Amino acid sequence: MAEPFRHPLVRQILELARPVWALDYALGLMSWDRETYMPPEGVEARSLAASELSVLRRRLVLNDRLVELVERAQSRLDEMNDYERGVIRVLAREIRVARALPDDFVARFARTVNVASRVWAEAKRLNDFDKFKPYLEEVVKLVREKAERLGYDDHPYDALLDLYEEGWRTKDAERMFARLLPGLRRILDKVLSDEFYPRSHPYEGRDYDVGRLRRLARRLLEALGWDWRRGRLDESPHPFTMGLDVRDVRITVRYEGRDFRRPLYALLHEYGHALYDMQIDPALARTPVGAGASMGVHESQSRLWENVVGRSPWFVKAVKPLVDEHVGFTRDADWLELYRYFNMVRPEPIRVESDELTYNLHIYLRFELEKGMVAGEVRVSDLPELWDRMMEELLGIRPRSYSEGVLQDIHWSLGSVGYFPTYTLGNVIAGQLWSVLTREVPDMYERVARLELGWLREWLGARLHRWGRTYPPRELVVRATGAPPEPEHLLRYLEWKFLQLPSKLEGL
Repeated sequence: MAEPFRHPLVRQILELARPVWALDYALGLMSWDRETYMPPEGVEARSLAASELSVLRRRLVLNDRLVELVERAQSRLDEMNDYERGVIRVLAREIRVARALPDDFVARFARTVNVASRVWAEAKRLNDFDKFKPYLEEVVKLVREKAERLGYDDHPYDALLDLYEEGWRTKDAERMFARLLPGLRRILDKVLSDEFYPRSHPYEGRDYDVGRLRRLARRLLEALGWDWRRGRLDESPHPFTMGLDVRDVRITVRYEGRDFRRPLYALLHEYGHALYDMQIDPALARTPVGAGASMGVHESQSRLWENVVGRSPWFVKAVKPLVDEHVGFTRDADWLELYRYFNMVRPEPIRVESDELTYNLHIYLRFELEKGMVAGEVRVSDLPELWDRMMEELLGIRPRSYSEGVLQDIHWSLGSVGYFPTYTLGNVIAGQLWSVLTREVPDMYERVARLELGWLREWLGARLHRWGRTYPPRELVVRATGAPPEPEHLLRYLEWKFLQLPSKLEGL
């Protein structure tokens, strides 16, 4: 790309904003270390350091000269190209948020969530909700204060959603779920009665060699085109991706020694996130637009690679020789048996272990509880019972413990309220991308069957990745697919896969 930032005003702004990027890089690295290799006793010092750096970041965003230049630039947008307007839009949002959240609040929030996340991990291990309860109460107080400080039109949850999905509101999420849930239940009921996709599989109980699975993970990444010069693969209790820069992207997985599909599909999921970060145009690196457009768009990439590609019969058949080589006990079964194992459908208490059909029901549960907490209608002490009751209503099961229920996710301990609905939005966008891909590339799955995936990386790079945050997420989706996110595409994909495809698999 030719130099995207030519306007002299934007060049000055980028110089002043670069220290903000540098602090984000440092905070990201600290976060990655906290979840991977930091000793447990390091939490106190890490919390203090994160708090101090978060306050420093706010002050850099509110640098008088930077604010003055951004405000001046907002009156000269007609002189700028799309990239330059994107920089101004992103920084104007940053300035608005920084003004709304003063130093003392930023420091309190950072200290609280750094400690709360460690207490959550211990409470989950001990199955002790009461241990975490006072910390979660403090987090919820801070989150509600954040919403009030940021301001909103209709519902305090709007302010928090907007932090993760620019321009999205509570009513948008409610409409999305209202359109999705009836279709999901209808498809799920048919799948459970048909039993082609099993509720359980013998492979779940088989132990695997962790060392061999580690090697398989590396082989799979290489088959997907992973660049080891720019990416790492590590291990953590909760798999995640950290995109520090287009040339420094790190993913983690977890090996538990049993049920080998879990680390493999966590790997494919995180690969989707990482590929997005790696394919942002390098000319945008270290600028306010050099990151993913939103959490929802980012999640669409992980779900596309994990489910639309990775759980397709064509991909499963193609990678079975690799699986056989490293797992061993799959050699005696055909690829269709492996496919059925990878695509089991059953109501599960754990979100990250749930299948494509039930996953969004888990998200809806969290969305409703978060709305209630933020509005002051749900008390933290009521969460375990409300959680269990909703789980029974939505999925027909009740968690056997707090660790299987209200303590299963790290997000609330980090203050990430408003994040969960973007997971379902990501699934919706992935379904929409499937619709466009199968229309524009009719032999898409034949290429997947040959593990020819370079074209897909390029297609996604051109349509979505390279732009970073240049466009707001809704506009980016419209540019990539021709329409804003529409849940019907996801329902059509699920109907095709779970209701139509089974009769055609024998001859594949």
